[in-house]
Amino acid sequence: MSSTTEASGGRAQISARTLRADRWWLPPLATLVGLAAWVIYATARVFMQSYYFVPQYNYLSPFYSPCLSYGCTPEASHFGQFLPDWPWLPYAAVSLPFLLLFRLTCYYYRKAYYRSFYGSPPACAVAEPHKRYTGETRFPLLFQNAHRYFFYIALIVTAINTYDACRAMIEADGSFGFGLGNIILWINVVFLWIYTLSCHSCRSIIGGRLNHFSRHPVRYKLWTQVTVLNVRHMQWAWTTLATLAITDFYILLVSAGAFADPRIVN
Repeated sequence: MSSTTEASGGRAQISARTLRADRWWLPPLATLVGLAAWVIYATARVFMQSYYFVPQYNYLSPFYSPCLSYGCTPEASHFGQFLPDWPWLPYAAVSLPFLLLFRLTCYYYRKAYYRSFYGSPPACAVAEPHKRYTGETRFPLLFQNAHRYFFYIALIVTAINTYDACRAMIEADGSFGFGLGNIILWINVVFLWIYTLSCHSCRSIIGGRLNHFSRHPVRYKLWTQVTVLNVRHMQWAWTTLATLAITDFYILLVSAGAFADPRIVN
């Protein structure tokens, strides 16, 4: 393919990279900083392998769910332990790679990191710095088409996070309890469901390959509801990054003894 930075025949020959006078570089820069900060924090926490569980209230960090390593606190391993306890292997190594791939192949995140990290393109009406452009037709970007399959796994993991939130309402002594940590866990779970169900693949699965919506009223109704969520898929994507980090950080602080979890029902 020809260069995307060269003027094509029949168009005005403009030497400037762009005629935009606004600060077009701010949004991609903010995206780069935001995504990089989250990745650094999440990576550090995943390999910290401590302060991820509050035994008294059964608070489990979403970064460690499901906790399947022999190194996990037994009470935090709701689905058993079978992974080796190696320092370089995350306790939730079964789920984390698929969640990462679900986000990496997400339609919104692809746009976000293509523009912010690779400058492809950095902004509307701004030429790419790359001389060649092949889109997602070659390896490894061809792998982006597997997004639908990661969506199915993300549904399972979100269901596990929901179980964790339910389990956290049963205290260590078996009694019902509810505190600030429970509120944070449930807010995170709700937004995770909204983000997952607002996925473009979910919308396609529900309403795709239908020639006549009138013949499928139930699927059409579900499709319209998912479409409402899908309109704000970008917002849900960023919201869940925030709720995941906040939930994990809160559990870290309570587990480390920085403060006691405020209880509403105990």
